[in-house]
Amino acid sequence: MLTQKPSKKRDDLLNIQAAAQARWSAEQIFEQDAKTDIPAGEKNKYLVTFPYPYMNGRLHLGHAFSLSKTEFAVGYERLKGKDCLWPFAFHCTGMPIKACADKLAYEIATFGNPPVFPADEPEADNADEADGADAVASSSMPGKAPKGKQRSKEKTKGTGKKYQWNIMQALGIPDEDIPAFADAQHWIDFFPPRCQLDMQAFGGKIDWRRSFYTTDVNPYYDAFIRWQFRLLKAQNRIEFGKRPCVFSPKDGQPCMDHDRSSGEGVKPQEYTLIKLKLLELPASGVLDALADKAIFLVAGTLRPETMYGQTNCWVGPDLEYGAFALDADASEVVICTDRCARNMSFQNSSPVFGEVNKLASLTGADLLGLPLEAPLASYERVYALPMMTIKPGKGTGIVTSVPSDAPDDFQALEDLKRKDALRAKFGITDEMVLPFEPVPIIDIPSIGNLAAPIMCKQLKIQSQHDRKKLDEAKEIVYKKGFYEGVFLVGDHAGSKVEDAKDAIRDALIADGKAFKYWEPEGVVVSRSGDECVVCLADQWYLNYGDPEWKALVAKNLSFLNTYHADTRAKFEATLDWLREWACSRSYGLGTRIPWDDEWLIESLSDSTIYMAYYTIAHMLQGDIGGSSPGSSGIPPEAVNDALFNYVFLGSNETSDLADGVDVAALDAMRAEFEYWYPVDLRVSGKDLVPNHLTFFMYNHASIFPQDKWPRAIRVNGHLNLNGDKMSKNTGNFLSLRDAIETYSADATRIVLADAGDGLDDANFEEAAANKAILRLTAFVALVEETLSGDFATRDADADASATPDIALFDSIFAAHIDRTIHATDAAFADALYREALLYGWHEFQSTRTAYCDRLGSAALPSKSLIMRYIEAQALLIAPFAPHTAEHVWGLLGNSESIMRASWPVASAPDQAILAADNFINTFLHKCHRHLDRLARKEGVTVSKGTIFVAREYPPWQVAILEALAPMYSPEASPDAKGLPSHFPTTAPSPRLLASSPPSPRSSRRRPCRLP
Repeated sequence: MLTQKPSKKRDDLLNIQAAAQARWSAEQIFEQDAKTDIPAGEKNKYLVTFPYPYMNGRLHLGHAFSLSKTEFAVGYERLKGKDCLWPFAFHCTGMPIKACADKLAYEIATFGNPPVFPADEPEADNADEADGADAVASSSMPGKAPKGKQRSKEKTKGTGKKYQWNIMQALGIPDEDIPAFADAQHWIDFFPPRCQLDMQAFGGKIDWRRSFYTTDVNPYYDAFIRWQFRLLKAQNRIEFGKRPCVFSPKDGQPCMDHDRSSGEGVKPQEYTLIKLKLLELPASGVLDALADKAIFLVAGTLRPETMYGQTNCWVGPDLEYGAFALDADASEVVICTDRCARNMSFQNSSPVFGEVNKLASLTGADLLGLPLEAPLASYERVYALPMMTIKPGKGTGIVTSVPSDAPDDFQALEDLKRKDALRAKFGITDEMVLPFEPVPIIDIPSIGNLAAPIMCKQLKIQSQHDRKKLDEAKEIVYKKGFYEGVFLVGDHAGSKVEDAKDAIRDALIADGKAFKYWEPEGVVVSRSGDECVVCLADQWYLNYGDPEWKALVAKNLSFLNTYHADTRAKFEATLDWLREWACSRSYGLGTRIPWDDEWLIESLSDSTIYMAYYTIAHMLQGDIGGSSPGSSGIPPEAVNDALFNYVFLGSNETSDLADGVDVAALDAMRAEFEYWYPVDLRVSGKDLVPNHLTFFMYNHASIFPQDKWPRAIRVNGHLNLNGDKMSKNTGNFLSLRDAIETYSADATRIVLADAGDGLDDANFEEAAANKAILRLTAFVALVEETLSGDFATRDADADASATPDIALFDSIFAAHIDRTIHATDAAFADALYREALLYGWHEFQSTRTAYCDRLGSAALPSKSLIMRYIEAQALLIAPFAPHTAEHVWGLLGNSESIMRASWPVASAPDQAILAADNFINTFLHKCHRHLDRLARKEGVTVSKGTIFVAREYPPWQVAILEALAPMYSPEASPDAKGLPSHFPTTAPSPRLLASSPPSPRSSRRRPCRLP
């Protein structure tokens, strides 16, 4: 947490903040109901949502960065006259809360209350994330999965604390209150109200009547999710079977994105494991006991179709390998790394599910030089050769070698051929290497039939360590080989690679020469501290790969406003790879799958259409937990599928409604839904594009008609703090509550707006927050001094008698007010909040300062213009700094809240006046630069000067301007080459043309920026 010295200015903002929030609460200003007397085509509404945050801790500044975009959007749309609804809820489904509660209960039972932990156990390694409450150490609580060696160090999420008790202390929970958190329900009761207080302190324009928390503890929301899943099942969107999924052996269940402490977004990667049969046993004798077994080195590949070109395989000389039984009688034994064998044991490639049967240990050195039989290879035997760059954390630790079509393989083989000493070092004889030449297997028309050697020669690659060029060659060869390549050998000779690839792989598997294997494409650690594997697990899954369903989402994406091209590209990439998604869990909190209550619905699958539930939540449930009915008076036991069909799907069937359900109440709910839906804007961090936000579109497309599909999704990057990643471990961390108390809500909001708009990571600067405090209080002081007369201004009579010079400066200021209102409006409309803040706050203030500076002692500022500026400034910053804006609005004598005000009215900016202002600024800048140069280089000080201004252009310049005038466009300039044909025939000499007015390109006026 950052600290701030006591500050009167900050305290003034906090007092303003408290008064504004008290008024909004008293007036229930953000409680918005549907308007039932407006035709559907004339609705002027705006529904904006933000992914409900997980309730295992307080909100932090990273949350605030994303949700601030929601705030700014609602603030702007209210000023534009729309009925705005921003609801907010609390996510409690999934593993984290349950795992933390169970862990804490175990610690208390094991170490006492308060616990006395062993002093000699090391603290955990850290995932170094911002959220500190959702960490669970794996050795601190008994596991549920098959027994295995536990890790000596456990990862927690960001706190650096090994025990859950310590994590609770780090969250500021007093020791005497911690034991209550051993009950998962206490987390649900504790954090949502505090989250609501934080958001209210932030100035959130939220209708809190519609808030709820998830899980089956809330019977109303539970019924809603069960209805959703029964609908999906009836539409054949949900299936059951074995599918590869990232899996936590400790938890005994799939580990999806929200179940992870690290590795979010990591998916299963499928390989084909090629079985290279060992023809001789190692001389070291490490495999002598397995002499009667069929032993295979298994090499993982993504290109099984290229196995025709094998010349050898690669092993890591210093890597540790094992010999593992694939079946109960160990008739087949495979050699790979321990990590690979662990993954295989969860994929039906070991005698006992989840357990490896290791028969021997060996190193890569034991395997070097051994002869192998390689499937599909033209050579009868190939050899295991050394490669030092093989990593044990990926694949099997053994790599196939196809130098004809893999630049890395070709260059590594060439290096080994050229270097006698390298071969001698590893005991590799000439006959193991020198006779093996690349085998032409694929013809690429644009390259040739030995693509890898050709590209290595073209790019002048000299060594297997020339990484950059090898990567370039690899990208070219792999891409062209797949899309353009034609087979020269095998059963599919003459076929294109992309057409025959799967058939070749399937044939290898059918012949027992290969098998499928999956592993996470990166390291995944579950919230219970377990490194995950890929498992072929029985599970319920959503079939997001269904072409018809995918096409509906693509249609939604076609008209969805994503604001950034990069966001659209991320959605398109997700649609390309997304297939099945495991939606069932056996451990955690949540709703049970309606037709199979052995399973829970996982946390990303029960949070896809809850935005529709917002529209009726206040009518169904009387509090956030659904412990009592809402305004409809419907008890939870009367909530069934027929009710939701009536409200959300337009069904008029009432026979299946529970007894006593008032149809009039359902009509009122339907009216709410029909008025507010669809979602006009959903705001989130970019990390949710490949999961939640895409699922959000999928489920809406399946359940609702097109007119109820999402209209816009705006995503942003992550937030750094003072230039560094936010982390509790390093102390570079700031909760939302602490930020508000340290800087005030408005200063915090301004810095969040200024931090950035795109997908790149943004930055919250402490120094910027302090400056925001000063600028906000300075604005309030200006208003107070103007109204009291301490800031002297001239009245309307003085305005009327102002000299031409003074009148010009007044006109310039008035034009800039108009221009600023329009520019800020356009930036808000495009969700460019940093730009809106630049125009509507930073530059607008500079404009007022420049106006007063220009007048100097010659005249007082115009009171009418200063008052117009103040009113406009209050309105323009209302989305960013609503408390300050509310205070100023009241000072101006407005009885109604600024939350009910309208966007300021502005005329079209006077472009001629703005151009004159730009000319004056440019001319004065040149004068100052020239005078500075005279003083610096020649020692000449100029105290007085005379400016000569021509009353009119000479005739030849007038002629040129008249010829250019019809071609003028604010968006583009005419072709310079064709200009001479438009000039008068009596063209002046080149010398005169050199002094002519600026060309259209240089004189073209872009929208004026403030000085």
